[in-house]
Amino acid sequence: MLPVALSNGDVILLVAFVAFPIAAIAFLGAGAVYREIGKGVFSMEHELPPAKGRAPGEGVSQEVQEAEIRQMLEGKAFRQAERGEPTLDVEAEMQKLLAPRVDVSADPELVEEVRQLVVARNERRLRAGKEPLDVEAEIARQLADLENLGH
Repeated sequence: MLPVALSNGDVILLVAFVAFPIAAIAFLGAGAVYREIGKGVFSMEHELPPAKGRAPGEGVSQEVQEAEIRQMLEGKAFRQAERGEPTLDVEAEMQKLLAPRVDVSADPELVEEVRQLVVARNERRLRAGKEPLDVEAEIARQLADLENLGH
């Protein structure tokens, strides 16, 4: 018998044609096992019960809203008193929270400043190849965001 000597190239070809197909078959067979990780009796993946309460967008009456705000403020004042802190004036906080919002669109200088920002943003969008924003709609959106900052 002649001695068999393998060169480096022969070993690489042997690995490529024998070991890689075996590894690929083992990898494909393990896919189902990997999909089962984290599942089972002790997993935390389960459906949550439906949320209770009002549906999104469903309005509430002003009286209900005021009663809920008063309850939260009274609870906060009670917790502050329990901790020995100065308590919250519930009526003053109610007046502050229920006060009408400030109409920022009544300030023409602010509207003009927002307009300049929107125009500058549109110029940047055009340079970037994007579609420009509707200037008036964007001004209205940003002013609405400014009105809602404190609430």
